[in-house]
Amino acid sequence: QVQLVESGGGLVQPGGSLRLSCAASGRIFSTNAMGWYRQAPGKERELVAIIISNGATKYADFVKGRFTISRDRDNAKNTVYLQMDSLIPEDTAVYYCLYRWGGDYWGQGTQVTVSS
Repeated sequence: QVQLVESGGGLVQPGGSLRLSCAASGRIFSTNAMGWYRQAPGKERELVAIIISNGATKYADFVKGRFTISRDRDNAKNTVYLQMDSLIPEDTAVYYCLYRWGGDYWGQGTQVTVSS
């Protein structure tokens, strides 16, 4: 089993920034992918960004240039971050951390609200 603990969500004004963190523990393998999805009210869950163990990344088109995904250089820590800049109201959603190896494991979600 894999446990994921997320932190860093909250309320921010348009144009502001937030940094999400997700720490994975349990049955962790060195070769894996970690990332972030989000789900807004009435919408399906969608990919935000993902990073694999060799450092390769993939971003959704709607966040390119605004969000940056990274992970601890010491992969044993298995912590992934999402730096979110230039936030807009459309970024309001519950953000879920994903750990992928031999299946998908999800965090409990953290609310991000962008509003003035």
